[in-house]
Amino acid sequence: MAYSKENLKKVKEVLASRRSGAISAYEKRRLAFAAEHPEIIPIEQALSMTGTRVMGAALSHELTDDTLAEIKAENASLRRQKSMLLAACGHPSDWLDIKYTCGKCCDTGYVGIDMCECMKRELTLAGFSSSGLASLIESQSFENFDLKYYTGNDFIMISKIFEQLRRFADNFDGVGESSWLFMGATGLGKTHLSTSVAKVVIERGYDVVYESASGMIGDFEAVRFGRDYESHREERYFDCDLLIIDDLGTEVNNQFTASVLYNVLTARINSKKSTIINTNLSHSELRDRYADRITSRLFGEFRPLLFTGRDIRRQKISK
Repeated sequence: MAYSKENLKKVKEVLASRRSGAISAYEKRRLAFAAEHPEIIPIEQALSMTGTRVMGAALSHELTDDTLAEIKAENASLRRQKSMLLAACGHPSDWLDIKYTCGKCCDTGYVGIDMCECMKRELTLAGFSSSGLASLIESQSFENFDLKYYTGNDFIMISKIFEQLRRFADNFDGVGESSWLFMGATGLGKTHLSTSVAKVVIERGYDVVYESASGMIGDFEAVRFGRDYESHREERYFDCDLLIIDDLGTEVNNQFTASVLYNVLTARINSKKSTIINTNLSHSELRDRYADRITSRLFGEFRPLLFTGRDIRRQKISK
């Protein structure tokens, strides 16, 4: 897996805060209960010594089956006494246990050396947020992509595109992946399917960045001209496992933006990182707008997917 360092750091901080909070709440309950019912103190002290007794017997070579059975019986008796005392005070038997959010890993994020499912889930949510797709992912996925808005050859074409992208997302492993150029007019499903790909890839544990072409250029401008030189936001466009650039062709076209686009594309091609580009521009319009060094990469390194049909938004409105 290739979770981003930033998201790993954030999630570890969240889990550490949960663990600390659970332990703090437990300490408050324990101290308050012991103040009112001091008879719990020797019971808990004896229970806490169970592990030490077993270890001591093992080190002194006195840990026989009979010794172990005796320790277990005493431990069970102490737990019954504790449960009875808690019940008499109107509390469940586990009231003086630490209440971790995740009982499997005790909010550490790991079960042994393996990452706990709770940490994977938090990393997925962090990935949705950091990708720039948090709101879109809630409503756009492969599962709710509706083919009924396409007919004839458009249906055949989009069905093939759907299957290609589904396989790409399901098998994504971050190494030597394909890059894609989504071409077609607005309202034909380019954003929906790129979001669907991103959702699956993030759930598989990979780092995705989704940004409009103008937004990406804006990040580079902020760094280049000193407005945000400490954030290093531009690095994410080179480092992420999957970069999705939306609305290519809507950004201001000048020497600086052309340089940014060329550098990002070249770096990702050289490092064999996958990129998806969405554009409303046709093949000829892309050639007219961009220099050969950019179009040669778009048409030579990216797999083109042509989206055709009638604007789905207008179809929904007309109904």
